[in-house]
Amino acid sequence: MDKRTVLDRAASSNEERLLLGHVWDQYDRCRLKNLPAATAFLSPQEQSAARRLLSAIGAQEGFLFFGGYEGAERCRLCFLPDWAWEAEEGCVRLIRCTWHQSGEVTHRDLLGSLMGMGVTRQSVGDILVSQESADVLVTDGVADYLLQSWESAGRVHLHTEEVPLEHIHIPVAKTKTIRDTVSSLRLDSVVSSGFSISRGKAAEAIEGGRVQLNWAPCLKSAAEVAQGDTISLRGLGKCTVDEVGNQTKKGRIFVSIKRYL
Repeated sequence: MDKRTVLDRAASSNEERLLLGHVWDQYDRCRLKNLPAATAFLSPQEQSAARRLLSAIGAQEGFLFFGGYEGAERCRLCFLPDWAWEAEEGCVRLIRCTWHQSGEVTHRDLLGSLMGMGVTRQSVGDILVSQESADVLVTDGVADYLLQSWESAGRVHLHTEEVPLEHIHIPVAKTKTIRDTVSSLRLDSVVSSGFSISRGKAAEAIEGGRVQLNWAPCLKSAAEVAQGDTISLRGLGKCTVDEVGNQTKKGRIFVSIKRYL
């Protein structure tokens, strides 16, 4: 099967096809030259698409997703030569921003400031905001520019410094555990429970393209959900199915869902 056919089958849109073409180029660069290669930062949905491509071309090893820390949401796909076992040093760099105690800076403020400086979203990984500081994961290509030029976010003055990855500050995510019973493990039923909306509203959101299952768009209300799956609903955030339990006497299924606030 030629490259064009594989990309056509693996991609769900023209934009995704361009992304997967870049992923394949980096894979070939590493394989042919035996040198490290990496994509830009990929969203969870883009990582899912990249995995589909790698599976389609039979790539089972020699790569890893790395976002600077375990559990990172946005990651670079790093291709490893046969002499390497981990991502290249400097592949992801950590910039820490601090501000005056009276200031308030949000994820949106920081990202907006970066975009205003001409930094692309693909150059920025996770932005981890704490009370008086934020740790921002970036590619090597923009790290020095930010250290020299990033001075503010909104009306708040920033102080920036580079910090080793092992000293990253990871804020505790705010979550709510929902324990419920569902009539089935259909997507619309689990979305209804996880986001506290009616099943009809859940079905509308799914059919309207607002729901992703494991970071991939899903338009089927009857799609089966399993333990460990992640569901996101545009405008309401995401949740994960932590546990699927036994059935009740009336045939309903116990579930434990973690909702991210």
